[in-house]
Order: sequence, then structure tokens, then C-alpha cells
Amino acid sequence: MELSLTERTAPPHHIIEVEGEIDVYAAPKFREAVVAAIDAGHTRLVIDIENVAFLDSTGLGVLVGALKRVRADGGSLDIICTSDRLLRIFSITGLDKVFGLHASYEALAATDSA
Repeated sequence: MELSLTERTAPPHHIIEVEGEIDVYAAPKFREAVVAAIDAGHTRLVIDIENVAFLDSTGLGVLVGALKRVRADGGSLDIICTSDRLLRIFSITGLDKVFGLHASYEALAATDSA
């Protein structure tokens, strides 16, 4: 399944919507988009993986690397995900304690304004 990336800005966030599989073959394209967003000054990133069918360790590595970069600039990286399978990966790896995981962008926005 081809990786598809769509970006949009909803101040103060920059949202990258991902569709397909984030594996060893697609991770470079994903990494390139995330790094370009950070280099453009977007340090409040939201990665929407609602339509991701598969996520391997390479994809997790991209997310962790992105988190380190935005935190170095005082930013944040939140993830939109409701897939039990993907949430289990975050739980098993302990990354559920590292990333902000949200059911929707609206849920994230509500916690930001609270």
C-alpha cells in the first residue's frame, strides 16, 4: 500500500495526515515530510495515523526522532490514533507515555484550550 501524506495547518498546530503503511520502504518519505515541516518552523506537530494500516519500528523511529527535534525547540508532537493494533504497539514499546495520543484532533484541541 502506497504511503500518502497530506499536510495542513490549524494554528498553533501543523498536521500531517498519513495513509497507508509506514515501513522500512515508506519511512524515508515520511521522515522527509516531518523534517521539512520542522525545518519550516512548525514545532507543534500533530501526526494523524488514523488511516495507517501498518507501522513498524522504522516508522516508530521517525516519530521518536521528530519528537526529539521539536522538543529541542520547545515544541511538541501529538499523535491522532484510535486503532487498537497501533495503540498496542505504542503501549508495548512504552511510547504511550512519551507521545500525546488522542482520539481526534478535536480532542487534542480541547485539551490544549483547557
